Amino acid sequence: MQSYQSGTDVLFLLIGAVMVLAMHAGFAFLEVGTVRAKNQVNALSKILSDFAVSTIGYFFFGFSIAYGVDFFSGAAALQDKNGYELVKFFFLLTFAAAIPAIVSGGIAERAKFYPQLLASLVLVSLVYPFFEGIVWNGNFGVQALIERWLGAGFHDFAGSIVVHAMGGWIALAAVLLLGPRSGRYRKDGGITAHPPSSIPFLSLGAWTLTVGWFGFNVMSAQSVGAVSGLVAVNSLMAMVGGILAALIAGKNDPGFLHNGPLAGLVAVCAGSDIMHPLGALFVGAFAGALFVYTFTLTQNKWRIDDVLGVWPLHGLCGLWGGIAAGIFGMEMLGGLGGVTFMAQLAGSLLGVAVALVGGFAVYGIVKAIMGLRLTEEEEYLGADLSIHRITAEPDYNRGEV
Repeated sequence: MQSYQSGTDVLFLLIGAVMVLAMHAGFAFLEVGTVRAKNQVNALSKILSDFAVSTIGYFFFGFSIAYGVDFFSGAAALQDKNGYELVKFFFLLTFAAAIPAIVSGGIAERAKFYPQLLASLVLVSLVYPFFEGIVWNGNFGVQALIERWLGAGFHDFAGSIVVHAMGGWIALAAVLLLGPRSGRYRKDGGITAHPPSSIPFLSLGAWTLTVGWFGFNVMSAQSVGAVSGLVAVNSLMAMVGGILAALIAGKNDPGFLHNGPLAGLVAVCAGSDIMHPLGALFVGAFAGALFVYTFTLTQNKWRIDDVLGVWPLHGLCGLWGGIAAGIFGMEMLGGLGGVTFMAQLAGSLLGVAVALVGGFAVYGIVKAIMGLRLTEEEEYLGADLSIHRITAEPDYNRGEV
């Protein structure tokens, strides 16, 4: 029976890992649909390459830093419990690799290729697992301190802060160091619009992410015995709340509409296992509206050229989700309890601080050594031709063989 249980848990977590792996296709097509046509090949190439370097970094360094488990003890030790630690690594790798996938959307259309890959490797090897281990493995005694001082440990069931806020705030650092796209903000005070190149691709990316998210959230239980239908329903309700709020606040704009479910799902990750479904609906709706308003504010007022709005979507909605778990997770609001507002606030702000320091450090060093952005001529030509020497739809009408 023990062997049967171990095998079932391995299969359960493996299915979750594959679902979250599929979300990376969602990241890719969300970016493909949002950027201009001359940068679509680059978007696809970045996400795939980022996943590869993330795997190397997390295998050799990140997983060990976060959980103290290495892969150099021989195959016999790794096969314990049907290889559970191996599939756990695969599952959590897909979370770790979301960090560079998130950043990719913010720095799109003007970032150099290999410097960005190097930054991704360092982030997944060192910065992300440092905070991941603090929250999900109790490293350095931080969780114990928060619990002793603020009445409960910091609760982040599926990564509103650990994954999404970390990715979003790291992206903000990278975007600020990189600077806006050439011509985006004119000297006369005007703003040059860059509308999405393909709403169908943008929609495909959003749908792929949304479906995969149920593996992201539900399978965060990491065993069949701990799985909860509450997580699934709360994810659904937050998704729907995000859609409706973004539809209304975004005045039917399809770009906002298709980011609405993502905003709701980002926000509900932290407290999806302890909220009442009505609380999840509100959390998702607030996140959908928050994304619309803060995306408009950052692009038009603050002139932060975050192409996909990953700081509002992941950074700010993730921060809201971490804090919201300390509100709607309380028993007085229908939640299961075991959280406090101050503990959630402290843990959330700690995640933001780690992300900003790590983001500025990694991208700042890479910028100083290798440079971060394409030349003005390369950017005008487009990352597809400048880096990959091919466009998304090559012109075969000129007689070339």
